[in-house]
Amino acid sequence: MRTDRAGRRRRRWALLVLPVVAVITGAALAAPVSAATVSADDGAKVVKETWIDDRTVDLEIDSPALGETGMVRLIVPVKWRAEPARTWPTLWLLHGCCEPADYQSWDRFTDVKAFTADKDAIVVMPSDGEAGMYTRWWNFGLKSTPDWDRFHTEEVRQIVERGYRGGTKRAVAGVSIGGYGALAYAFLHKGMFGAAASYSGIPNTLFPGTPEVIQGILIRAGHYNFFDLWGDEKASWPIWWSRNPYDHIDDLRGTALYISCGDGRTGPLDPPGQSDPLEPAALLTSKSFTDKLKRMGVPATVDYYGAGTHSWPYWERALHNSWPVLAPALGL
Repeated sequence: MRTDRAGRRRRRWALLVLPVVAVITGAALAAPVSAATVSADDGAKVVKETWIDDRTVDLEIDSPALGETGMVRLIVPVKWRAEPARTWPTLWLLHGCCEPADYQSWDRFTDVKAFTADKDAIVVMPSDGEAGMYTRWWNFGLKSTPDWDRFHTEEVRQIVERGYRGGTKRAVAGVSIGGYGALAYAFLHKGMFGAAASYSGIPNTLFPGTPEVIQGILIRAGHYNFFDLWGDEKASWPIWWSRNPYDHIDDLRGTALYISCGDGRTGPLDPPGQSDPLEPAALLTSKSFTDKLKRMGVPATVDYYGAGTHSWPYWERALHNSWPVLAPALGL
């Protein structure tokens, strides 16, 4: 009898305690994983981690490359918490110039979160400032910051891989100057990205008229001394040449490439009466690049879709259309 009563008491306690334990355990599993102690080789580290929802986290990084803090938003896979021992390929999405939403642009203006919900990859969306041009600024040789290239390809990459379980399979895509950045990173860091996509990008910075377009972009962003970027395109031609995808096509061999652009006319995704001067300029530099790819026998998927402006609805569509090029580089 005494044994039976003791057994009943243990069962009652189990019924009371086990749900509490389950709740505590579940909360622990669901809690965000902090990577605040993780640092890059040069000492860059996360100083603030803000989880927006269960898949989205903003990181503020103390960056020696920038000389200040820089931001990046990650979208992690649906199963990221449930599989804590797993690493994940990374899809890098680069924004364009002069966008107040900055590193949040892809998440705010496209369906990237829903689009990647069934894809086992971490989406990395770093800041490039108002118009950082995805490069190390020359600044007349007086200082080495900001170095957006190092911030992205070293600091952010190392933090994502060491603290958020990013893997070594990577693809990169960008819009406008982010399209330039995607192709520049692919040739400057050969082998880092298995695929690169430019949507309405600037793959030939030395195409006639394109330096003036870049200077206009910098002025629009408040950089009135636009020679701080790479100097004058004639007097400092070696700097411009060294960072121009068009002049380094051999270094893109073996990288899966996707190039798309409209022509600036009102298209099917625009309100009536829309047009802009940026898309025709992007089309000219893009065509010069893909023409040279063809001459040199470097394969690429090209989509010059005609009517369409320099705007997010077309870039969202381009991400979808380019997925068959990006996915194999991610192992997906």
